[in-house]
Amino acid sequence: MSLLPRTIRLDGSDAVVFAQAAEPGEWAVPGTFLFWGRAPDSLGRKEAIAFRSGFLGIDSFGHSTLVTLQPATPAERAAAVERLAEGLVAHLGAPSVDAARPAAEEEIALAESLCAGHAENTLVALHRRFDDGAIREQFRTLKPRDETAFSGTHLQGHDRAFHFVEEEADDHIDLFDLRGRD
Repeated sequence: MSLLPRTIRLDGSDAVVFAQAAEPGEWAVPGTFLFWGRAPDSLGRKEAIAFRSGFLGIDSFGHSTLVTLQPATPAERAAAVERLAEGLVAHLGAPSVDAARPAAEEEIALAESLCAGHAENTLVALHRRFDDGAIREQFRTLKPRDETAFSGTHLQGHDRAFHFVEEEADDHIDLFDLRGRD
């Protein structure tokens, strides 16, 4: 059994920033091949965001800002290769699944190598940039801390910029009346 990246969505931002967001739980690859041979100024705003920080979900061909490293059985890995090969045909015009399979295998092997040496459930973020005509990638792991500003158990070890609490409210709320309340 090996580890492979799987898309995860900690908030709703992926659905806003990417033209198509990957669904949570898809196997993922870096997907840099989508940008090969393209000039930086040819990318639209959402494509540029996907270039800069998006992993490619192999089922939807959508993007995800974060992935989590999850165990994959040999059968799941083989199915991921097949699904990616099918995506290369459907989305990028590869002539056949047989012709696309070696490229899909190479991309899954790359994703697998990125996971090597890391623990299961590690969160990984990606940053790409153009550098003198070449594409450079940096991967960084995000590790939970034992204590956070808002309680490690509630946020599972990750701080958040905002903390929202849902409360039931009356049909009419008078903000001036609430001024004196705690």
